[in-house]
Amino acid sequence: MTHFNRREILQHAGALGLGAVFLPAAGSIAQAGDAAKTPPSIVLETIKSGGLSHYSYFLGDKDAGVAVVIDPRRDVEAYLDLAKQHGMKITHAIETHIHADFVSGSRELAKRTGTAQIVASVEGGAKYGFDVDRKLKDGNEITVGRIKLRGIHTPGHTPEHMSYLASDSESGKPWAIFTGDFLFVGSVGRPDLMGVENTDSLAKALYNSVQNAFTQLPGELMIYPAHGPGSPCGAGIKKPDGDPTLAQERKGNPYWQMRNESVFIEALLRAQPPVPYYWPRMKKVNAAGPEILGGTPKPELMEPDAFASLVDSGGVQVLDTRSMEAFAGGHIQGALNIGYNEVISMWGGWMLDPEKPIAIVKPAQGNFHDPLDWLSRVGLTNVKAALDGDMKAWVNSGRPFDSYKTMSVHDVNKTFPTESMTLLDVRQPPEWDMGHIQDAQYLFLPEIPQRLSEIDKSKPVIVYCGNGYRASVGTSVLRANGFDARAVPGSWDAWTAAGYDRVKPKKAGKASDTTRSA
Repeated sequence: MTHFNRREILQHAGALGLGAVFLPAAGSIAQAGDAAKTPPSIVLETIKSGGLSHYSYFLGDKDAGVAVVIDPRRDVEAYLDLAKQHGMKITHAIETHIHADFVSGSRELAKRTGTAQIVASVEGGAKYGFDVDRKLKDGNEITVGRIKLRGIHTPGHTPEHMSYLASDSESGKPWAIFTGDFLFVGSVGRPDLMGVENTDSLAKALYNSVQNAFTQLPGELMIYPAHGPGSPCGAGIKKPDGDPTLAQERKGNPYWQMRNESVFIEALLRAQPPVPYYWPRMKKVNAAGPEILGGTPKPELMEPDAFASLVDSGGVQVLDTRSMEAFAGGHIQGALNIGYNEVISMWGGWMLDPEKPIAIVKPAQGNFHDPLDWLSRVGLTNVKAALDGDMKAWVNSGRPFDSYKTMSVHDVNKTFPTESMTLLDVRQPPEWDMGHIQDAQYLFLPEIPQRLSEIDKSKPVIVYCGNGYRASVGTSVLRANGFDARAVPGSWDAWTAAGYDRVKPKKAGKASDTTRSA
């Protein structure tokens, strides 16, 4: 279980180079006065889901012994553990909106507790394919012990989006606002997730929400967003400097300073990163009602012989969760390498086929429970088998394996430019714009499987990213498709640390445009 108190909403770096590059030059977040005080009987815990940079909240009243969870993730053990720890009963699972980036845990939490009512907004014509116990509209309230939550309709990211103002039910004094994907530290939610035909109207609604939704609220209110740095749900989300407040955002959030609607919309849309492929699927799953798992999926543990037969059948995709170095040293031919880290959620969503069963290989020091939870957060629950005994058992069984030699940044510097190899940059488009290695070819990592024909297969391909993690993902995809591909450990971070030259394009491109030229 990973959870943090309200002073520990930390920057998530698990997206590995994706967090701070989405928004061009936005000023630093301004300082503010003291934050509003949380009532003494209230427990507020932030549960951080790395990889997705998702924050959910456990909010309870110690005296009344009751609690709510706001925007729960699918693996709900963290909330159950907190309820047990504090001696509380979870009475509500509350959604700010229909999420696109992860599978909601509200149905799971309601089933596992037997007491939690599902609460969701029905503003904006929102409809659900499952039973919603409390259907909220703007101004509706929920009271749990001394906690009063009032829904504030904040459309723009989605039509139904609801923020929740928390106040003391006895004194009536507000002390926090849970902003979901409407307001982040230094940013706002993206309005382009419901198709081109809806983007303009949602962007206008978002502008109106920014200008008007919170105007009557006191600046000392603490803000609790659903995402932090590294999430593609907003451009340029920043790390909180202390306790983030509404006053800080009014002064320092660049979108709060834009008083012209057209300027706001142009700047907002230009800054948005590419939309992950799996998000439309998440949206449909959450609206229809996620399948209730009842816990972490349990794959069948297989000895090498049985695992090999399954792989040879072609009916599974092999996911190797070991480190780049271990993967390079020896792996099952055709395996996809996404290293053992919570960012498996994001890159698994991007790179794995949701319709095809998964066979998993874990690190010798790792376990299967964690990566299966991480995968389930993006709806990847069909993990059919796991290799018993790790890769060592496979090697010791005498079966063949693939391997390759990595290339250091020093060797890259000595080797390139050259006609005998291809240097491939697989980072986000804005990362390329901020600086890249001369003569490198650009190809956004998730697009590699569809754009293989653009890479010269007749010569070795040397792959780099921010720090090597994504380079290993890309290398594994290329090797599975018959390329002589090799990853660069440390990648751009090591290149810049070594002081080697970098080049920048004359003009930065649109963040969501994944085409770049040298």
